[in-house]
Amino acid sequence: MKKQYKKVVLAYSGGLDTSIIIPWLKEHYGCEVIAVAGNVGQGDELDGLEAKVMATGASKLYVEDLRRTFVEDYIWPTLKAGAKYETYLLGTSFARPPLAKRLVEIALAEGAGAICHGCTGKGNDQVRFELTIKAFAPELDVIAPWREWDIKSREEEIEYAEAHNIPLKISRETNYSKDKNLWHLSHEGLDLESPANEAPLLKPGFLELGVAPEQAPDTPTYVTIHFEKGVPTAVDGVEMDSVALVEKLNELGGKNGVGILDIVENRLVGMKSRGVYETPGGTILYTAHDLLESITLDKETSHFKAIAAQKYADLVYNGQWFTPLREALDAFVDSTQATVTGDVKVKLYKGNVTPASITSPYTLYDEQTASFGEDDDYNQADAAGFINLFGLSIRERAKLSKNWNK
Repeated sequence: MKKQYKKVVLAYSGGLDTSIIIPWLKEHYGCEVIAVAGNVGQGDELDGLEAKVMATGASKLYVEDLRRTFVEDYIWPTLKAGAKYETYLLGTSFARPPLAKRLVEIALAEGAGAICHGCTGKGNDQVRFELTIKAFAPELDVIAPWREWDIKSREEEIEYAEAHNIPLKISRETNYSKDKNLWHLSHEGLDLESPANEAPLLKPGFLELGVAPEQAPDTPTYVTIHFEKGVPTAVDGVEMDSVALVEKLNELGGKNGVGILDIVENRLVGMKSRGVYETPGGTILYTAHDLLESITLDKETSHFKAIAAQKYADLVYNGQWFTPLREALDAFVDSTQATVTGDVKVKLYKGNVTPASITSPYTLYDEQTASFGEDDDYNQADAAGFINLFGLSIRERAKLSKNWNK
C-alpha cells in the first residue's frame, strides 16, 4: 500500500509530464496537489497556467519569479568558472537547483509531506531535484511518477491526457522533449534520438531562440560586452540588469545563428543521449569571458583554473550544486576574477563568434615584450641557457641510454 499524504507539492511546468501528473497524484495518493511553477525565463510557456492547473485538479498554483536569482546566483558563478560539460553550457543543469530550493521552501510553509517531480527515471534532472531537496529538507519524501506508473512513453502520456480531457500544446508530430529558460532551449526525442539523423534546423518552428547559420544575415554584427570582476554588466556601453543583459544577447546571437549545439553527451546515469541546444547569449558570454581572461590571468592560474572548471562542470551537471566543494571552488574562482575587468568586442557572423577587440586596465599583455623586434625586457640570447637547463633530462637520457642493453 502506498504511503498517503495530505498535501503534495508538485514542480509544475504545464508541459506533457506535469500536466498529467496532477490527476494521477489524486487518483493514486488521494492528496491535495499544490503546483509550483518557477519562472526562469520560459516566456509565454507560463501563459494560462493557472486556469489549466485548476482544471486538472490542483488546489493552488504558485508562480515564482526566479529569473534574477537564476542569473546572478547560478549562471554568473558558472560563467566565471568557465564550466562546460562536454561543450554543453549547462542550461538545464543549473536551472534545477533554484527551482528545487523554492519547492522545498513552499512545501515546508504549506506543511506538505512530499515533493513530486515529472523527471524521467532515465534522466539527469531527477538527481538534480532530489539532491537539492536532500540538502534543504531531508525529511521530505519524493514522489517520482516515472519510477512508479505504468506509462512507458510520451505517446502513452498523450493518450492519458486525451482520456482525462487535459489540454496540451503539443501534438504527436511536434512531441519533442523541450526545456526552455532564459539561458537556453533544449530539444530531445523523435528523430533526434538517432545520431544518424541530421537535426532539422531549417524545419519551420524547430528553432525558437534564433535561426540556423545559413539563414543568418550576410553582414556581421559587432557587440561589445563590459565585465566587472568576471561579471558582464553592459552591452555596447549600456549598463543593464542581469536578466535584460542575457535577453539582449539572446536576441543578437539568435538572429546571427549563434549558439546552436548538436551533441551526444554522457548522462549522469550512464547512457549516451543526443540533444540539440540553443544558447545564443550564453555562447557570446562564454567566448567573451574566455577572451578577457586570456589577457588578465597569468599562465599558471589560467591552466589550473581550466582543471577546476571541469570539476565545477561535473558538479553542476550532476546536481551537486549545494555541496561544500562547489562553494570552495567558488571561493577560488572569485579570487581569480579580481582583475577580469574590461571590454570585449566580438563579431557575430553566421553562427560564429570571433574576437574583434580585448582591452583591460589589468592586462598582462605587453606589446613590447611580445613583439618580434628588439625590446628592453627580453634578451633573446638568454634562451640558449634556458633551453639547456629545460632540456637537461632529455639530453641526459639520450646520452646514457646509448649504453643500455635493450
